Amino acid sequence: MSVLLAVDVGNTQTVFGVFEGEELRGRWRISTEASRTPDELAAVCAALLELRGLRLEEVRAFVISSVVPVLTRSYCHLAEDYLNARFLSVGPEIETGMPNRYDDPSAVGADRIVNAVAARTLYGAPVIIVDSGTATTVCAVGRDGEYLGGAIFPGLHVALDALISRAARLPAVDIEERPPKAIATNTPDSIRSGFVYGYAGAVDALVRRFREELGSGAASVATGGVAPAIVPHCREIDHCEPDLTLKGLRILYELNS
Repeated sequence: MSVLLAVDVGNTQTVFGVFEGEELRGRWRISTEASRTPDELAAVCAALLELRGLRLEEVRAFVISSVVPVLTRSYCHLAEDYLNARFLSVGPEIETGMPNRYDDPSAVGADRIVNAVAARTLYGAPVIIVDSGTATTVCAVGRDGEYLGGAIFPGLHVALDALISRAARLPAVDIEERPPKAIATNTPDSIRSGFVYGYAGAVDALVRRFREELGSGAASVATGGVAPAIVPHCREIDHCEPDLTLKGLRILYELNS
């Protein structure tokens, strides 16, 4: 089977996935560095693929969603110069099979569309998608399978960094560590309580409002790097799918092949 390399370039982190057919052979998450050259990206990709017993030369197709245009160009050069592989970048011009009802369809982030396509394929419509990364986005797919839009608020780590930088006496904490209870009795746990339970409550509130507008029966799915820390404390999330974006990229590649 041909090997497909799927890459989701975010503002803070980049997620790689390698598919053989429909099977996800491996996934990795690294820091996004806008200054990386095609040569550097080739070295990174080769090292990651080797961890799964694959060689860079085996990649025959390359699909990317990116919010960092300079890196999109670098990955394009990587695909063409190193791999002689077909390159697909998610943008307004590609076929998604999903009508876009946003006021300005070109203004929707590529990752939001990719997630919507994957969620509709996996869970049907209507469906609500929560993606927790640098920003937390909540998006809706309507009953007829169309992308409707959604809400955006600061990501958990962005908000935490802003708080710590503005409050000299507050310590940095590991937000992945679960607070023992909501009424915390020390400052680190108080911060964890506020951010973990507070973000879970914000997600739940938005999902409930979305369901009111969509009508009953809308499934909800969460993804993103922060999702494992938040979803266990949510009451309105039906599914947690860490690989939602990668699976959406594979679906879109197949749709445009």
